[in-house]
Amino acid sequence: MSFLNSYTAAYWGIFFSLLTLVVQQFVAAGSKGSQEGAIPGKIDESLSHSSFVFRAHRTFLNSLENFPAMLGTSFLAIFVGVNPTWAGLLIWVFAIARMAHMFLYYTISTENNPSPRSYFFLIGVVANIVLLVFCGVALF
Repeated sequence: MSFLNSYTAAYWGIFFSLLTLVVQQFVAAGSKGSQEGAIPGKIDESLSHSSFVFRAHRTFLNSLENFPAMLGTSFLAIFVGVNPTWAGLLIWVFAIARMAHMFLYYTISTENNPSPRSYFFLIGVVANIVLLVFCGVALF
């Protein structure tokens, strides 16, 4: 069975997504914890996009807001038998979009909206919605 005709690509996309989330967690915790006078569980409310600590924290929180829906959709797609090629492709689109979002959030300090990272956020959301539609079709 080829890589694209099985759920192997989907599994690797899920793995990559989870790995990205764990990296974000370590970066956020490490950057915050390295600050003088850091208090566990509290972010200085005066911080904004000019602060890497703020951007790392927001990147991680943004992923926490997006990952549960995509993970649920990904597993549902596998359980209901969505075409493995489409499932793998859409999961990888999400994974790459989240990685690009992370990279842009870490490197670009801007208060502008939309910012370049916003486009990759949207790409990830659209990938999730399309996969969810595929799930609905597979259920009927």
